[in-house]
Amino acid sequence: MTQQTWDEVGGLLPHDEFRAASEAIVANIEQVIEGKTATVRLALAVLLAEGHLLIEDVPGVGKTKLAKALARSIDCSVRRIQFTPDLLPSDVTGVSVYNQENHDFEFRPGAVFANLVVGDEINRASPKTQSALLECMEERQVTVDGVTYQLQTPFMVIATQNPIEMEGTYPLPEAQRDRFTARIAMGYPDVGAELAMLDGHGATDPLNELRPVSDAATVRQLIATVRQVHVADAVKQYAIDLVTATREAPDLRLGASPRATLQLLRTARAVAALEGRDYVLPDDLQALAVPVLAHRIIPTADAQLARRTTDAIVAELVHRLPLPHDRKRSPYDTRPATGNGRGPYEPRRP
Repeated sequence: MTQQTWDEVGGLLPHDEFRAASEAIVANIEQVIEGKTATVRLALAVLLAEGHLLIEDVPGVGKTKLAKALARSIDCSVRRIQFTPDLLPSDVTGVSVYNQENHDFEFRPGAVFANLVVGDEINRASPKTQSALLECMEERQVTVDGVTYQLQTPFMVIATQNPIEMEGTYPLPEAQRDRFTARIAMGYPDVGAELAMLDGHGATDPLNELRPVSDAATVRQLIATVRQVHVADAVKQYAIDLVTATREAPDLRLGASPRATLQLLRTARAVAALEGRDYVLPDDLQALAVPVLAHRIIPTADAQLARRTTDAIVAELVHRLPLPHDRKRSPYDTRPATGNGRGPYEPRRP
């Protein structure tokens, strides 16, 4: 089976084409998800950062609908897995089946062989089945019976779980959670958005009418463009400082991993590109710290007794950590400019 490896992406897109393609995807998803623009844009940023998304919230707020809307907005292969206690690892990765005509075993791909894999209620499956995703998510490949099969590009796992109901569930191990680039919560819609939902979803489901506005080739070009976003040394150091602060925080017994630093920077590149910039600001890292870092850390027993959430701990660390001194100048700063006239985080122009 010949498949494109995850490193083979397309060419770069000009700024106007990148913006048009990304805005079309966001607008298409918002036909289904009302009043959650920031959440939708973050989900798209994770896709363009070549990461995976964990949507964790109470039932009925649109977790699966967001995942399916993103999948349908891109004309890619999509597979949905309903995680249940009796789901087997071979259902996810695939299995070798004996062919009586050829007198040989042939591989039948599992549900993970798709561009977008939607895993619903991932914590319903056993740890053995959950671990079947570890190699897929990190290395973009599947090994079955000693044979390695490369996955397609783009490849993204969007998993949902309900953090409230604990009966019949298996909490995700840290190795699994660390492979998710970001964890987001949908939250309840405001009154206006819920009223619009009643008008738009009352008679029919708009998800059934959703049509793709992009394809796999365009997404590969978007990813290639994001890879070229400039990150200044001061921003890289600030990312390291943020992650190091989680390792030294007295309220945490497990800090974020080096993988977290890398994925924080990759997601910041995607966010900067979606904002129309070709360089990353420290503000991008601040905005992403909670969704990218909070699900990877473990609070101490005292912090848990005090009912301190990991989101609150990370937000406090971001608030306390000083920003780099050479921040981008404010447009209201009337002091004389120094240097070559460009912002400290902008790439050098030829």
